[in-house]
Amino acid sequence: MRILITNDDGVFSQGIELLAAALGDLGQVTVVAPDREQSASGHSLTLHRPLRMRRLRDHWYSVDGTPTDCVTLAVMGLLKEGKPDLVVSGINFGLNLGDDVTYSGTVSATFEGSLLGIPSVAFSQEVAEGFSFADAATFAHNFVSALLEEPLPKDLLLNVNIPAGPLRGVKFTRLGHRVYQQSLVEKKDPRGRKYYWIAGNPVWTEEEGTDHAAVSSGYASVTPLHLDLTDYRGLESHSSLGGRVERRLKEADGS
Repeated sequence: MRILITNDDGVFSQGIELLAAALGDLGQVTVVAPDREQSASGHSLTLHRPLRMRRLRDHWYSVDGTPTDCVTLAVMGLLKEGKPDLVVSGINFGLNLGDDVTYSGTVSATFEGSLLGIPSVAFSQEVAEGFSFADAATFAHNFVSALLEEPLPKDLLLNVNIPAGPLRGVKFTRLGHRVYQQSLVEKKDPRGRKYYWIAGNPVWTEEEGTDHAAVSSGYASVTPLHLDLTDYRGLESHSSLGGRVERRLKEADGS
């Protein structure tokens, strides 16, 4: 079993150190992670400059890029002669729930793993009084160990969030819905030039069966994800739009 580990908090984070140690007895672990924090980088791929990979120690590498870059470089380059059997991302400092998975570099690393045909799991830890990366790493070991008891489907893509404090159990959930009350803070630097901070206070829609509800109740949430973003209901409900667009095109063409 070859396990590729990455994150978005950086190669020197405590979360990735403990995760790699926890999974070490389950297979050959290789760590390829950003050389600095890349939180909220999303599924970003660096195309406008060359990337550099640096070996830190045996099976540990840093990349001056995003989590997506790290997975791509590892699978297509570093490990091309022995493709990973599993991509694991984390343990993230903070939860990745609901709509935030689209922003998360941690989760986006697993998106890339899935696109490359590799089963992938993301682990994120709630930050609150009493939280422990050590406990989360133990949970990750038990989770991956159970996962490996059966053959892994290539399109496996799981987002796992671990609550702080005592763990009541595990629930399989759907993504919750989180709305940010966004604000833009405008200030000026010492030279009088404007700069901006994007800020926001999240407000959750309270619904049973969601990842947010599970973690709020002390359960680890496991949300199966899929990269097919097609709104299949929309294929039917918007079917008349195609006809209206074609009519407008014909009118504009004078035919």
